[in-house]
Amino acid sequence: MITKAVVMSNPGKLAIESVELKKCQTEDVVVDIHYSGISTGTEKLFWNGKMPAFPGMGYPLVPGYESTGEVVQASKSSGFKEGDIVFVPGADCYSGSVRSLFGGAAKRVISPSNRLIKIDSTMGVNGALFALAATARHAIAGFGNRMPEVIVGHGVLGRLLARLVILAGEKPPIVWEKNIFRHAGARDYEVVLPEFDSRSDYDCIYDVSGDSDILDSLIGKVKKGGEVVMAGFYPERVSFGFAQAFIKEVSVRVSAEFTPEDVATTKLLIEDGSLSFDGLVSDVFQVNKATEAYKVAFEKAECLKMVLDWRNAA
Repeated sequence: MITKAVVMSNPGKLAIESVELKKCQTEDVVVDIHYSGISTGTEKLFWNGKMPAFPGMGYPLVPGYESTGEVVQASKSSGFKEGDIVFVPGADCYSGSVRSLFGGAAKRVISPSNRLIKIDSTMGVNGALFALAATARHAIAGFGNRMPEVIVGHGVLGRLLARLVILAGEKPPIVWEKNIFRHAGARDYEVVLPEFDSRSDYDCIYDVSGDSDILDSLIGKVKKGGEVVMAGFYPERVSFGFAQAFIKEVSVRVSAEFTPEDVATTKLLIEDGSLSFDGLVSDVFQVNKATEAYKVAFEKAECLKMVLDWRNAA
């Protein structure tokens, strides 16, 4: 099968191209994508050429790991049927030279059934936020994990973290955001410029800014025995001065990708109406304007979440 996909040929250069899909295996499911989100974390690093090297990296590549769509082909043993709406966390399904590092930004994808998550058909464009919500849940979940008193960054991940903290019945966190354009949209919590917060006795601070140089300043803001959680993705080496960390006997925790448990819990929170995605998708572009969409997503602070609409793609 041939499909259309976003192909990044080099940093800063992409186009909608025809790519060949691999042959379906027994447990594979064919999905026609409706929406694919653009990540301002990892995908931006590919766009600007700053992604640290790791296995599978290279150009040309099909980006995207925040896609939703409709099942159009599935075996009985897959657990899915035609017409199901699913979340697709990327797809390694392309032949030839194009890399499937993420692979979700395409008109049609093929995925093993165990990677797909059935979602409510009424979610629409908000379904593209599923991975971010599960990532936020992963950061705060787990026995003994401290809840954030401060969240650094008021993008979509920071907003989801704040909503989950409040949903858990904890004290609303303070959110630090340097860009004044992103101060709007807070729900039952306060957003401030970090320089206006003089406290240095916080128990726990979560960073989702992606700023590789931020750790020293955050360690300075926690109390003795406090914790800093690195929940973003950092393009450069992260380091800190030992003396200050030693004096404060600080803990630093890295939160990574979500687990099946996070997925299951997040799905329940969404379906029972506890976790709202309202106000998080700020822009939806038709896929024929993909180049413009990526530039807006990466260059305009007013853009919280950019989603490509594939439904009418040729």
